[in-house]
Amino acid sequence: MDISLRTHAMTQARPAPLRYSRTWDTGVTSIGDARDAVASLLSRARPALARRSVQDAQLVVSELVTNAAKHAPGPCALCLEVLPDGLRITVTDTSAETPRRRPPDPGRVGGHGLHLVAMISRDLEVTRLPRGKRVTVTVPLTDGGSGPAVRKP
Repeated sequence: MDISLRTHAMTQARPAPLRYSRTWDTGVTSIGDARDAVASLLSRARPALARRSVQDAQLVVSELVTNAAKHAPGPCALCLEVLPDGLRITVTDTSAETPRRRPPDPGRVGGHGLHLVAMISRDLEVTRLPRGKRVTVTVPLTDGGSGPAVRKP
């Protein structure tokens, strides 16, 4: 009896996606920690990302986490995921209030963060949850040569 033997070429394992998540119990967190998490995660992307992309992502996460810490009384969470076309940033908090852009006022201190987030990122989405909301955006990423980001650890 002949037994057919099949061989399969070894396929290269797909690298694990670059992700980060953290939850804060009190709703108050160090914005610096959130910015550092973005820089640390993006430092593992290959090819290396353009400095401007990292700074844009840090600014967006600062604004979103600041809003959660400022307006939500309870826990909040930050999730970051490097995608082929950008960094997905998700902030979850306990406030039922939907973020809204305030009318531009150059004389006002504060209240400009959501305008910045909308200018830098795309796909701004707010999802109401039974106890709060989830805000998700995607910040475009480019490598040092201005090409699209590749997510290899």
